Formats: sequence, C-alpha cells, structure tokens
Amino acid sequence: MAWNLEKCDGNVETKMVSVCPATEDYAQEAIEAIKARKVIAVPTDTLYGFACDACSAEAVNRIYEIKGRKHTSPLAICVGDVHDIQRYAVTDHLPHGLLDCLLPGPVTMVLRRGDSSILEKSLNPGLESIGVRVPDCNFIRVIARGSRSALALTSANLSGQPSSIDINDFENLWEHCAYVYDGGILPAGRAGSTVVDLTKLGKYKILRPGSANEETVAILEKHSLLEDGTGG
Repeated sequence: MAWNLEKCDGNVETKMVSVCPATEDYAQEAIEAIKARKVIAVPTDTLYGFACDACSAEAVNRIYEIKGRKHTSPLAICVGDVHDIQRYAVTDHLPHGLLDCLLPGPVTMVLRRGDSSILEKSLNPGLESIGVRVPDCNFIRVIARGSRSALALTSANLSGQPSSIDINDFENLWEHCAYVYDGGILPAGRAGSTVVDLTKLGKYKILRPGSANEETVAILEKHSLLEDGTGG
C-alpha cells in the first residue's frame, strides 16, 4: 500500500490519501468503504470512475459534490454480474441471450427501471430509466458483488473536464475519496463506454458511440433489433 500526502491551502491541515493497487487483495477494504457510504476511485474497462453505493442518498450526493455536477445529470449504475441487472431494471423485453453477448464489456445500457426496481428513488429522481454497466474489469465487479448493492458510477473528473485514464489525471480529487485504486494507464482511450438506449421493444438507439460502437451495433442487429430513428 502506498500513501500520498495532500496538503490543504495554507498547510493548515494534511490529508492522508490511501492509493492502492486495484487487485483482489484490496477489494475487501473497498467493499467496506462502499458499505460505509463512502466514495472510492476505481479503474474500469474504459475510464477511471468514482463509485459509491447507489442505494445511499448520502453517498450519491457526495459524488455530485466531488464532481461539481448538477443533480439533473443522471448517474449510471454498475453491477457485478449480468443476472443482477433484473433487480434494478426491466430486461424481460430483450431478446434471449442479448445481455450475455453485450456484457461484461464497455457498454452502458439504458433500461426502464420499472416498479420492481430496488434502486433508491433519490438516484436520478424523475427519470424512469437507468444506465447499467457490467464492466469487463474483475476488480470493480468483485466490489459490486461484495457490497450486495449496485454501485453508482461516474467518470473520475470534474464535470466538463477530460476523462481520466490514469490516476494522476484526477490527483486534485484524491482527497475526496476513501481510497484510490491504481490499475495503471487504461488502454481504451478517453471515449468511455458505448451508451445504448434499450427501453423500447425491438429497438435500439446509440446515445454515445463510445469505445465499442461497431461491435455493439453488430450484436444488437444480430439479435434482430432495429435502429430507432425517432426523436422520442
């Protein structure tokens, strides 16, 4: 474990920040931090992200504060395994096998929450849909499984600033995290995940091309989904 000293303005206070390798040896402390409603910084298969318990209004609000982000900008969630998605969003309208072909991977699926979703109403209030990820990154999936909740997940940067592919890209924000987990320089670039709206039966709509657009569209069309060209 490595330790970094972050000094506040005027050197009045010194903040100790724990920077650890993103390996399973350090997963349990990350799980405990999530359960304690704290925010951690983690690598994914695309970018570094801030993560917290999606079912804790306190933790979710903390992420918005760290990023300087408006609460009208929705957060996505991350779950450990494909079969967990149905706890938080409606999936029964999707073609059989589609989710297992898309995930885990660099794709964010926008799905309807539905009445049976166990997500806190305070997460993205007023929205009937939710972006869901299962990253192809074992470390964050172990954390999601261990927390027994969904993780609210957003890029580790100030709102409007470039995304982070290295922990040093957001060093100015380390002090706001319980832990920062170092997975090295991420190779996918700064495009982020491909975001696709799957709320409509038999249709898909790419909301952000991201890093896996071509592969995602090929899988969607193989499962007989049609591109939604409407504005609604």
